[in-house]
Amino acid sequence: MALSVGDPAPPFDLADDAGGRVALADLAGRRAVLYFYPKDDTPGCTTQACGLRDGWDRLADLDGVVYGISPDPPDSHASFRAKFSLPFGLLADEGHLVAEAYGVWVEKSMYGKTYMGVERTTFVIGPDGVIEAVLPKVKPAEHLDLLLGALG
Repeated sequence: MALSVGDPAPPFDLADDAGGRVALADLAGRRAVLYFYPKDDTPGCTTQACGLRDGWDRLADLDGVVYGISPDPPDSHASFRAKFSLPFGLLADEGHLVAEAYGVWVEKSMYGKTYMGVERTTFVIGPDGVIEAVLPKVKPAEHLDLLLGALG
């Protein structure tokens, strides 16, 4: 089920790249950007992450937090974050339960084969836990500009 603007954000509690945990409840009272991406250190995901990093100063007015979420484990996230000096945290959704709850675990196809995977999608969640914006099927190179537009 796809989530829409005005829906409550599904709760989560995930391991982060620094050995801690982050839950939706921890973000209450702050604006949060959750961007779901398929895999660490792949061309499209690196373009997307580095685009956010390079435009980080333009996100200064967010007054909140940004987290990338993928099915990769915390150690992969830690390496990816360090390799590209990412200024935001990465969360490990190893069982893809959070991706399923957010409606971004979908059937995909490549070279004639179908498989399940993450559809690159970003959610802006308000301080009240309600979804303010959804950016579906994001193209990595366009992510920062789309996000800035959604943040208004």
